[in-house]
Amino acid sequence: MNEQRDSNPEYTAVVLAGDRGPQDPVAVATGASCKALSPVAGRPMILRVLAALGQSAEVGKIVLSGPVRPHLEQSPPLLEGIDADRWTWLAPAATPSTSAYAALETVPEQTPVLLTTADHALLRHEIVDFFCAAARREGCDLAVAFVTHQQVMSAFPGMRRTASRFRDGAFCGCNLFAFMSPEARKAADFWCRVEHQRKHPWRMIRILGWRPLMGYLMRRLTLEATLETLGQRLGIRICPILLPFPEAAVDVDKPADHEAVERILETI
Repeated sequence: MNEQRDSNPEYTAVVLAGDRGPQDPVAVATGASCKALSPVAGRPMILRVLAALGQSAEVGKIVLSGPVRPHLEQSPPLLEGIDADRWTWLAPAATPSTSAYAALETVPEQTPVLLTTADHALLRHEIVDFFCAAARREGCDLAVAFVTHQQVMSAFPGMRRTASRFRDGAFCGCNLFAFMSPEARKAADFWCRVEHQRKHPWRMIRILGWRPLMGYLMRRLTLEATLETLGQRLGIRICPILLPFPEAAVDVDKPADHEAVERILETI
């Protein structure tokens, strides 16, 4: 039993729950103090995410990056969970990337980390378990979850989802990332550098590299090849994990998403 646990250590889950400020459109639409506390079918969506992680057979410790303390104090269930050591709370940094980097720094290097977001209101433990187990099997440094755009459109006709298009099709991201090795932490640092230069296109191109950028724009590369090229630039192996759960690609980023998620929850 101990040998099994040592060979497959539990993940530490990091939930990004920072806020874009008092004018976040989802928070405004729902009347919540911050986006993470916006109710979905009567329950703050961050609590839905925490419940899914807590029921997962793959996840041990859970770290919350945000919300900020004044908002946290408006949620007795969150405070109770933190006081009971069910979750560890960290103040969020200025951006999602710097929050992720700071949270990763608190986790021992040999511990695999599952990174997700507080607006993943349809997350279920089955999704978490599938992704985490698949990431272990792949043996890569960093695993990234995707669902095909066709799956999402078939399951939720008319829903608008951002899709990245590659030679082998269109894919939607799922806000699920598995950092499987110490080397994978390079990706968090890379994200920080890219985010910092997001208003300077030429600087971003120098960071990203011409080859992966042009390959993507001209759709010459498959999804796997694009991640492989990016991984080579970082000195790590990045692999995609395709999920059979279309709802994994649905986050609550705007009021229309919030309405769609509530409609979906009425049917399951």
